[in-house]
Amino acid sequence: MSTAGGTRGRPRTFDRDAALAAATQLFWERGYQATSVSELTQAMGIRPASLYAAFGDKQSLFKEVVAAYGHSPAGAFVGAALGEEPTAYAAFARILREAAEIYPDPSHPAGCLTISAATNVAVQDADVEAFLRDLRNANLRVFQDRLTAARQAGELPGDTDPHALAGYFAAVIQGMSQRARDGAGRTELIQVAELALTAWPTHRPSPRNRPASRPD
Repeated sequence: MSTAGGTRGRPRTFDRDAALAAATQLFWERGYQATSVSELTQAMGIRPASLYAAFGDKQSLFKEVVAAYGHSPAGAFVGAALGEEPTAYAAFARILREAAEIYPDPSHPAGCLTISAATNVAVQDADVEAFLRDLRNANLRVFQDRLTAARQAGELPGDTDPHALAGYFAAVIQGMSQRARDGAGRTELIQVAELALTAWPTHRPSPRNRPASRPD
């Protein structure tokens, strides 16, 4: 005999993608440490046993959240710009300007999940902090590789330090994320992006070809 709730003894199924999206919102808004398993299961609409069965432990769920975030519009825009723009300047200009649009967007928590989700973690969760730090450092190496290629192609002056320039843009992007979490809106972040771009190295004339200075 059938019942209104379905076959007796069969576990209730859930929408995995919807549950993952709910976990993403919570981790993004509160960070890893401040998000409890009970809060996650309530937001995801599942029981703790279902969370562990479907995702493993909290840390495994978080890593799956980060992977999904990296393929979302809010997380994939950096890689898209680097892959699609024909020049390094165009790529970094696009990254900064899109960050200014995305980070304060009210449709999701402010800032970047991978920048802010593992701040002030407990000692037992230090590996989560290291996991995100490794991701950010990997992005830094991607920045450096793109800038090194730009220098080799003559797009940047030969004396440009790709490592320092990559670190500069990474610091600006991380700062923009934090400013968005502190309440900065699109207008302020656009101003930050445009100011940051003025630091882009330009070719300067050599002393031999430099115009003579005017006499006083």
